[in-house]
Amino acid sequence: MSTRVEARTDLPTGDVFGYTRARALEALATHALRYGLVLVLVLFGLAKFTAAEAEGIKPLVSNSPFVSWMYAVLSAQGASRVIGSIELIAAALIAARPVSARASAIGSALAIGTFLITLSFLFSTPGALGATHPAHGFLLKDIVLLAAAIATGAEALRVTVEESESRSRA
Repeated sequence: MSTRVEARTDLPTGDVFGYTRARALEALATHALRYGLVLVLVLFGLAKFTAAEAEGIKPLVSNSPFVSWMYAVLSAQGASRVIGSIELIAAALIAARPVSARASAIGSALAIGTFLITLSFLFSTPGALGATHPAHGFLLKDIVLLAAAIATGAEALRVTVEESESRSRA
């Protein structure tokens, strides 16, 4: 059983322009998603270098089974800077897509990990699942950001595999 999905090549001749427009729109949407994600990662990453943000994320990070250890080895500001640096590195790698699909796929993987961890805060921070908790909406937006990271990562990974296959055929 093959799990490979083949692209449709038997397009009706009367619908070529509709197909072309759809592909162009899909490419535009992928670019908007990718660089929108980059913008959010840059803004939130830079914010992690401020004292206010370092204190703001402390209740979330300190209750996390995945990242609370950071406070044992770093100050609140130090932990926040590490998190911000990861976000900025992910953004730079994702933005590198025109130059390197592989780098972009790696950046998307970093972003996926970041958003999975932040979404876990909903379950590890007492009361965060409640609609009135201050972090509730802040954390819920990460569902959409996670989806964006998955979509951009899948596109970059697909191109990476296609490039690898074309090199091996040559």
